[in-house]
Amino acid sequence: MKDITKEFPGVKALANVSMVVRRGEVQAICGENGAGKSTLMKVLSGVHPNGSYTGDILFDGNAVAFNNIRDSEHAGIVIIHQELALTPELSIAENIFLGNEVTKGGVINWMTTRARSRELLARVGLSEDPDTKVRDIGVGKQQLVEIAKALSKDVKLLILDEPTAALNEGDSQHLLDLIAGLRSKGVTCIMISHKLNEIEQIADAITIIRDGRSIETLRVKEDGVDENRIIRGMVGRDLESRFPDHTPDIGETLFEVRHWTVRHPSVPDRLVCKGSSFTVRRGEIVGFAGLMGAGRTELMRSLFGRSYGIYLGGSMFMNGKELTLRHVSDAIDAGLAYVTEDRKSLGLNLLDDIKRTTVSARLKRITHGLAVNEREEYTFAEGYRKSLRTKAPNVDEGVNKLSGGNQQKVVLAKWLFTEPDLLILDEPTRGIDVGAKFEIYGIIQRMAAEGKGVILVSSELPELIGLSDRIYTINEGAITGVLTREQADQESLMRLMTRSKGATGDRATA
Repeated sequence: MKDITKEFPGVKALANVSMVVRRGEVQAICGENGAGKSTLMKVLSGVHPNGSYTGDILFDGNAVAFNNIRDSEHAGIVIIHQELALTPELSIAENIFLGNEVTKGGVINWMTTRARSRELLARVGLSEDPDTKVRDIGVGKQQLVEIAKALSKDVKLLILDEPTAALNEGDSQHLLDLIAGLRSKGVTCIMISHKLNEIEQIADAITIIRDGRSIETLRVKEDGVDENRIIRGMVGRDLESRFPDHTPDIGETLFEVRHWTVRHPSVPDRLVCKGSSFTVRRGEIVGFAGLMGAGRTELMRSLFGRSYGIYLGGSMFMNGKELTLRHVSDAIDAGLAYVTEDRKSLGLNLLDDIKRTTVSARLKRITHGLAVNEREEYTFAEGYRKSLRTKAPNVDEGVNKLSGGNQQKVVLAKWLFTEPDLLILDEPTRGIDVGAKFEIYGIIQRMAAEGKGVILVSSELPELIGLSDRIYTINEGAITGVLTREQADQESLMRLMTRSKGATGDRATA
């Protein structure tokens, strides 16, 4: 790609970006949120068609100009977006060949479709029945189905946008091994990722983009690249620490949960929360660790106005007073806020702008009589935009036009606007670059310093260890232990995350 420039109304997303990818290698693209990484790949794959940008693309030595995704796929370029493009109600086989159906005489040949699906699934290490609906398999397996779908199109260049963002450690490693296997078979890959340890492991070269410009391309082995070197290129400076300095000032118990029990919404004999009990004190950051499917999100959503599952029993207290929260509005009124794991489907209305989103969870704060005070709406939204350093031209910008990291900041602003006493954060830094992570860590610590309570759910154990004052572990819907900051390390947490409730022999502190 040579001198690619792409503009949106009021924003120059890319300015003379150039990059070279060698055949049969894995090339990573790194940069802060909003740097232009995804935009560049959308230009390459035809999502942004020829004529909507300037610059040249050469593929296999030939100049190419794609008007849509189908054009790029015919050339052998396939992109897998961060938000998976699978249809949940269709089977795995139907998804793999959707738009590329195997037909005979104008009719789909299901026998051949299933047989070829099995072959493709075997290539990516899946043994699922091709007739299984996509909704019935986990996110990690869905990611592999996307790759199988790409392989069905005779892919030469596979583009993966944050492929491991929603995966646990085991699924992430399996996917990286698969990418390495594809490389050994001659498939070239471009991977966008914020997980620097994974980039260091898998990439042959790294192109760094900052503020819409290509800064440098590093050869991992030749240049002796490590995480600190990547960070310096991304943010233009060294980050001395991944976590801001913080001295906790912990007070009395703010929030307490006792024997919380919740049933799965559609499986009557399955409990997603099994008698969970825990406390959060004022000024304390409490982490929750668990493998994917352990029940962390189910617990938090069920506490937040019973927005998940069927409540069977248990109680919760705020400042010693028992709460009965039957709806999300009850939870907000009681001083709880919940930044959801899935910002696009549960955290945002993608049709709204930043201004309306920021005030949406507590409109009555700026409502006088029956009318919203638009001046106050703008003032609050602009204040949070500046304090959270959200990259947007103004608060009238649609949230669907923002990068993932900046969308996350808008979600955070929405809940900070409710002035909560307890802030629940579910994977708050998923898909966010290291610079934006540092900013969000600072916000979390400021909340705690103000005497509020913070619950942090994260799949990244270093993040939990670096931020939390105490860490609870969950397995199969049950809390299996709790460690203080001093006790916690990755090995001890993993041991507690994989043990059954009632087991003994591990360090634990109430």
